Amino acid sequence: MGGRAIVVVGDALLDVDLVGTASRLTPDAPVPVVEDVERRERPGGAALAAVIAAAATSREVVLVAPIDTDEGAARLRSLLDGRVRLVAIPASGGTAVKQRVRVGDHSVVRLDSGGASAVFGPLPEEAAAVIRDAAAVLVADYGRGTTAAPDVRAALSSARGPVVWDPHPRGADPVRGVRLVTPNGAEAARVATDVPADASGLAAVGARAESLIRRWGVGAVAITLGSRGALLSYGEGAPMVVPAVPVTGGDPCGAGDSFAAAAALALADGAVTGEAVSVAVAAASAFVARGGASAWEVEVYPEPDVVAEPGADAVIARVRAVGGTVVATGGCFDLLHPGHVATLRAARGLGDCLIVCINSDDSVRRLKGPSRPLVTAPDRARVLEALEFVDAVVVFEEDTPAEVLDRLRPDVWAKGGDYAGADLPEAAVLRRWGGQAVVLPYLDGHSTTALVERSRV
Repeated sequence: MGGRAIVVVGDALLDVDLVGTASRLTPDAPVPVVEDVERRERPGGAALAAVIAAAATSREVVLVAPIDTDEGAARLRSLLDGRVRLVAIPASGGTAVKQRVRVGDHSVVRLDSGGASAVFGPLPEEAAAVIRDAAAVLVADYGRGTTAAPDVRAALSSARGPVVWDPHPRGADPVRGVRLVTPNGAEAARVATDVPADASGLAAVGARAESLIRRWGVGAVAITLGSRGALLSYGEGAPMVVPAVPVTGGDPCGAGDSFAAAAALALADGAVTGEAVSVAVAAASAFVARGGASAWEVEVYPEPDVVAEPGADAVIARVRAVGGTVVATGGCFDLLHPGHVATLRAARGLGDCLIVCINSDDSVRRLKGPSRPLVTAPDRARVLEALEFVDAVVVFEEDTPAEVLDRLRPDVWAKGGDYAGADLPEAAVLRRWGGQAVVLPYLDGHSTTALVERSRV
């Protein structure tokens, strides 16, 4: 592990999902009978934020949190072991346990146990030291009193690295000078009482962010807006709005922890605040698409320069579930031009979704020469995803799309160009599962190579 540690400070919980099936109601009340229940435990609260961060960085992640000596605490320690280093604040009063009864992907009820607040002793010197020397500190406040303790607040005020504070309605105000605070929309509306509670729209969100910056004396506030992304304000000037990538399905539980953890990691690596918020929005979307907190053991962030593709599998599953037709096409798409647009639009018309498979940057260089691509794979993917007739984009490393096609198994593979009457190279791959390769008319006079040559004249 390299570099200074990431430190997460806050309230650690034990989360439990009781997942079963339900096909009937009880005879004495209109409630479902949940059967074949499977118990799934995971870290919760600040502990979840810590394991999310640990899955996304090579840095050491240290969790500073009150930990009791009861059975819940023992289970929590076991879940954290080998993932994060725990520096416990001695505590009593019972470990907070939150149990969700779920049928499939839907929660039926949540059962909470443990005290409303923790009773804990002084902050250990080891904890004060790791907070002071951290590359970045994430405060994950879950309203159990940790952030109100004077010695914890003093340590956070002395932190040399950037501090990201994820607040809670029952928690303490952030310490002054924090780099970034990340409330959700409801939390911001509850605290920023100088903005009418019934005010809506981005103007109201921006006004609340400015109000919170004045109230707390912090550098910036990013109000998370769920599927709409986040609004970042520095207290004056135009705020920055970072839209979220649309996600189909998924579990939003833990998305706020994912957002805050990603922002803290980005700041630790030298990102400016706006860059950190952009990274955080993308990470939270990917986290939800991968199953949210219930999939906490899965690495939640892509490696740098690799385009995340949480949408492709979800899109295909949704279309297949209703008997629809999955269409795929592929290419470099280095400079998007009218010929590309015409082919993509026609391909989408052949079925119920369109997955675009694009060559990675290394693959393009091997095929087109060292001067290509002109546009990197992440940016090519973003441009394609912005088209209304493109449902998802997948980047492949090989020189041909054969492997990615074998994984996606589309019903139709569509190519534009002068292949009419010839057997497409991918046709043999499609035949393995009964798919069909087809050729679409190409718009004459448009090609990326021709555009590049004309630009050099």
